[in-house]
Amino acid sequence: MKQVITGNTGPRIRSDIEVMLELTETGGIELNLKSKVKTMYGKAIERQCRDLLHYFGIENARLSMNDSGALPFVIAARIEAAVKALTGTEKCFIPEMAAENLYASSRDRFRFSRLYLPGNSPGMFLNAGLHSPDGVILDLEDSVAPERKDEARILVRNALRVVNFYGAERMIRINQGERGLDDLEMLIPHNVHLVLIPKCEDAETVRKVDNRIREIKAREGQNEMVFLMPIIESAAGVEHAMEIATAAKSVVAMAIGLEDYTADLGVQRTKEGKESLYARNRLVVASKAAGIQPIDSVFSDVGDMEGLLNNVLSAKAMGFEGMGCIHPRQIAVIREGFSPSPQELEKAKKIVIAYRDALEKGLGVVALGTKMIDPPVVARAEKTITLAVRLGLLPENWIDLEESKN
Repeated sequence: MKQVITGNTGPRIRSDIEVMLELTETGGIELNLKSKVKTMYGKAIERQCRDLLHYFGIENARLSMNDSGALPFVIAARIEAAVKALTGTEKCFIPEMAAENLYASSRDRFRFSRLYLPGNSPGMFLNAGLHSPDGVILDLEDSVAPERKDEARILVRNALRVVNFYGAERMIRINQGERGLDDLEMLIPHNVHLVLIPKCEDAETVRKVDNRIREIKAREGQNEMVFLMPIIESAAGVEHAMEIATAAKSVVAMAIGLEDYTADLGVQRTKEGKESLYARNRLVVASKAAGIQPIDSVFSDVGDMEGLLNNVLSAKAMGFEGMGCIHPRQIAVIREGFSPSPQELEKAKKIVIAYRDALEKGLGVVALGTKMIDPPVVARAEKTITLAVRLGLLPENWIDLEESKN
């Protein structure tokens, strides 16, 4: 009989389970569990497995499991994937949605840091929210091997319902083409906040994703908007950046993926980034013109915190409003870099106060010390103040507190 293996095992694997399922003609359900926690949880794991097989109508099977501390939602996903691979059933076992996972997102929320989580690695899901990223990306594309994409999709669905991401924006990166649309069918009903569209090269790709999401939402009777973040990863994508940014009202941000972009150009990616300067500038300008957030690429050297901070500050100076990260240790550095520095904040406060004083005195010219202050400078200072208030770096009544000092 045909045997199917799902899940992962090995010395570095945690919170997962390898499932080997073989359908038999007779003999009922034969279970073989290997687990370090078998003494404490073995009976519960075996009971869950029997219940799941019964749910899918499997009466005769040989099921071997190599457990690495998998939680019930992972076990359920691995068994469902194995059953579907063997039987082709469209039946799903959907865990109950945890109450803490019903929160919403918003168009203008911060997206300074978004943490990539490989979609077939449940051990990386469980504590991701504790590191306080602005968003978590459950990735079904590059981080998942082609032969594992179906089982990863089921695992991500269960994670969206069960795992507490502690207020982070719940993002998924889908696959390209029809497989990506299939990803949407399974995942959108489970409170996905934002969809990343990989290797996006034209507006039509965005519209296809947006239309499919709308169809799914209407079918499920759900009204919440799902936001989109196209990822530009090729020369063609760069040239169509403005069309992509304005392709749908649900587009709230646009990111650049420099590994694929430089590969498309046939050049090496460097820390200096001269080879991608044009593309990054083009993406920022298109995003700003469209009124959405430009998001920079990941910084791949997870051990170089100084290099990361310099990269963030450079991105911020170009107009980017966030970047991807591939390790939790990068989150705090990215957030620090994109937040207003004490020096920036102090300067912005002085400009805003000087502007208010000039208005109250009926002056047509605003000056700070010996320098004239133009309206764009005031607008930039006001934006810095607004950002600081939203981040909790300044109280809303900061100007009253400043005036009380004088």
